[in-house]
Amino acid sequence: MTVTTYGLQHIKKEIQHLPNEQVAELLLRLARYKKENKELLAYLLFEAHDEAGFIEKVKAEAGFMFSQLPSLSYNAAKGMRKILRLLGKYTKFMASKTAEIELLLNFCSNYLEYADRRTSYKPIRLILTRQVEKVRGLIGKLHEDLQYDYADTYNTLIADAEKKLNWFKKSDYPL
Repeated sequence: MTVTTYGLQHIKKEIQHLPNEQVAELLLRLARYKKENKELLAYLLFEAHDEAGFIEKVKAEAGFMFSQLPSLSYNAAKGMRKILRLLGKYTKFMASKTAEIELLLNFCSNYLEYADRRTSYKPIRLILTRQVEKVRGLIGKLHEDLQYDYADTYNTLIADAEKKLNWFKKSDYPL
């Protein structure tokens, strides 16, 4: 015996036929099962109308988490990955490429401010390089006007990284 899984279109059609009370009941039941479902529902209900304010809240939270990073390289790398998971979850909620770029640029600038610059621990270095490459790819997918806006911030970040980190080469990350 197998359980039939229905596609999103079929579920959407079925929801349209239900009364509002029953839809609300289903949403609350869905939110009970996973923390992420509850967080997404809370974002959609309370935060989605003010995306810029939400981005600032997330930046502040990430900045606080960066300020609390431990000094040991291994634990610092774990903390940075935790911050990236948090940013990934919130960007998935917002479903906006520009918001994702803003959060990743903020992550990179926090990295430059708080990370140990003298470390030779490769995972910490790779965290920054992957995020810079991700930002570069995301900027390339935007409309030309938005590309121009974010390219300036990106180039400033790259130049700053080259000044602060002796292992970082600006020429490896052209836009």
